[in-house]
Amino acid sequence: MSRAAGVRVAVREPAELGEGPTWDPAAGRLVWVDILGSRVHTYDPGSGRRTVLTTGQHVGAAKPRAGGGLVVNLRDGIGLYDGGGAFRWLLHDPVAGRRGNDAAVAPDGSLWAGTMRYDEAPGGGTLTRIAPDGTGTVVFPDVSVSNGTGWSPDGSLMYYIDTPTRRIDVCRVDGDSVVDRRPLATVEPGAGFPDGLTVDADGCVWVALWDGGALRRYTPEGALDRTVELPVRRPTACAFGGPDLRDLYITTARTGLPRPHPLAGSLLVLPDAGAGLPGIPFAG
Repeated sequence: MSRAAGVRVAVREPAELGEGPTWDPAAGRLVWVDILGSRVHTYDPGSGRRTVLTTGQHVGAAKPRAGGGLVVNLRDGIGLYDGGGAFRWLLHDPVAGRRGNDAAVAPDGSLWAGTMRYDEAPGGGTLTRIAPDGTGTVVFPDVSVSNGTGWSPDGSLMYYIDTPTRRIDVCRVDGDSVVDRRPLATVEPGAGFPDGLTVDADGCVWVALWDGGALRRYTPEGALDRTVELPVRRPTACAFGGPDLRDLYITTARTGLPRPHPLAGSLLVLPDAGAGLPGIPFAG
């Protein structure tokens, strides 16, 4: 099923590389980042209020913390902002030519943070589990472009994307690790590359297609059952938000495009797209 009607502009913004939309239920707002602009954006759909936090370096993801503030996946590691905006490092791990990319909070409150090389060299990145005390455990080494990560409604499965593989992979959760990684679905050549993802209350996986101008929804069995066409070429990620978690927010990018669409970089929204899952704040 394909649908394009109904997609609206939530925030018109010329972000270079918008990414990582996340609903913050405690604050009633959406959090998202412009990676290359080194900015963390927030948006309250009820009031329209926006804020922008400028970070000292490229920021791959920003997620709410249980006690208020944000955890951020930066170029040189994982940082924490408290509710007043004060910053400190949780895990400082600079590697020349590498930066943080997409990240997600697991059901146990840990942060699963991806990295990649700026030149996207194969095997130059990782996916690492960050415990609340800052202990990092590499889950997947030798990743190229670490992107979408999410969990099934019951927490028994984890979904993961290393973008150049064109695959959405699924793994079985075993305590604080994952096993039995296998492909759930593969995006065919010409349809774009899988980027960020979110899992809905039905256990279906929504994936943004970079250079594909669309979102796809896959069933837990890996069947494609819905496509949402978008006006922009480079959607990057999606997440359910709003008070009832029924609106699907979509981040987009304009980087690398000689003639980007006027809405490229903006935050889009598909109202009443389905039922989302409540987010988990980082426990640190």
